[in-house]
Amino acid sequence: MIDLKNVGQKQTNLLRDAYLNKKVAHSYLFVDPMQKKGLNTAYWLACLFNCLGENKPDGTCNNCQRILDGNHPDVFLVKLEGKQTLSIDQIRPLKEELAKSPVEGKRRFFIIENAEKLTLAASNALLNLLEEPVAPVVTILITNNENQILPTVKSRTQILNFSDEKIDSKRAQLLEYGLTDEEIEDLGDTAKLEEEIEDLGDTAKLEEESKYLFQELLEQNDLALVRVSQISSLATKPASQKFIFYQLKTLAMKSLAAGEKLRKSAFLLELLMTCDKMRASNVSFHNTLDYLVLSFER
Repeated sequence: MIDLKNVGQKQTNLLRDAYLNKKVAHSYLFVDPMQKKGLNTAYWLACLFNCLGENKPDGTCNNCQRILDGNHPDVFLVKLEGKQTLSIDQIRPLKEELAKSPVEGKRRFFIIENAEKLTLAASNALLNLLEEPVAPVVTILITNNENQILPTVKSRTQILNFSDEKIDSKRAQLLEYGLTDEEIEDLGDTAKLEEEIEDLGDTAKLEEESKYLFQELLEQNDLALVRVSQISSLATKPASQKFIFYQLKTLAMKSLAAGEKLRKSAFLLELLMTCDKMRASNVSFHNTLDYLVLSFER
């Protein structure tokens, strides 16, 4: 549920100033470890543009209520909806809407939650929205991990960082390891959170093995399959397995950002997205890594 009182104060001050001076950017990246304040702030901005009250946004006028209820024709939300990734099929409707003028207000708002879950194809499709929007539109991407956003997408946004907000350190650590808010909620109390962190085992070793596998993949080294067996014996817990894939994605993103082996890094990212779907379908960790290596070597 959207709560306009639970927003980033520093961020809303900046956005209000931009609104008053007619300098609101056409695209933003909200980096928020919890994503809740980021999402609330995105809706706050949409309400600010459309509010009928004196103290904008009041959250109570007809326009604000319709926006908060998801019933305003100029405000669109893209979210996971029970899926593991955000697909190109969820971005295509935004491309169609891009050519249309606002129905009621002065701007249209495209809000993309969990933007770190965008597939490579969806991210590339999104570039058209961010480069030269035809209609007056504000696109807001919300993520808990800036490093998992494609560099070409990130470079076309104005970044607002919510990470200075105080959050549970254990929860922040789990988010960094790639767990979602929903997965963390499923863990339950603090004791279970701590147990899940301990399940990661020797994170330094996991990180080292991930780096070796990444390099062997890019070099198409036959040792990559041997590395898979080593990693599978080391990463026996769900959290440690998730950490391996998180590390591989991070390394591929960094490689893209540095302009190194662009085609290979982009292809690896695409395969990792497929691996996410395989894991969601209960394919074993070892078999998924085997698929990654064998597909990359083709």
